[in-house]
Amino acid sequence: MHRRSFLRIGAGLAVGVPLAAVLAGCTVEDPLAEQAKAGDNKNYIAGDGSVTEYAASDRGEPVELTGTLFDGSKVSAADWAGDVVVLNFWYAACAPCRKEAPDLVELHETFASEGARFYGVNVRDEARTAEAFERNFAIPYPSFEDRNGEVLLAMTRFVPPQAVPTTLVLDREGRVAARILGLAEKGTLKALISDALAA
Repeated sequence: MHRRSFLRIGAGLAVGVPLAAVLAGCTVEDPLAEQAKAGDNKNYIAGDGSVTEYAASDRGEPVELTGTLFDGSKVSAADWAGDVVVLNFWYAACAPCRKEAPDLVELHETFASEGARFYGVNVRDEARTAEAFERNFAIPYPSFEDRNGEVLLAMTRFVPPQAVPTTLVLDREGRVAARILGLAEKGTLKALISDALAA
């Protein structure tokens, strides 16, 4: 099972400074940067499945973002007031995104009635490609069309996704409670959502 990290990183959360750099103040090898330089044409930067859970006292300000869903609707973080929100960054050709999709559907079905909202954030695809993916996996929740990086850029003020897929859990105050870099293991994500709903 993937480890959980309980972090108290203060200002590092807001500016996206890696924890190791905050603690050690030295140069840290970045495996995501190494993958990007590898030139292996796998078309995504994979996370390692690591989980970061932020203590309530260290979550900073509520997320502020506005984006457009594939159906043309505008959605703002203000619309989520009082709800737990799961944001999943994905695109159709990303193999880990395809692998985790059935689990996200199942978790949506489990938690939607308890006040958890799910949104995808598609960082690459045109509508036709994204819709084919959603039909194939019977995705019941909407996705932002984010090829212009509007949502992604907004999130870098709070906690940078850094990989595709990345899954963020926002608490009822709209703050980032947890982040999974890479493939979201269903049991881990279920626990993170449950924790956020119970708080």
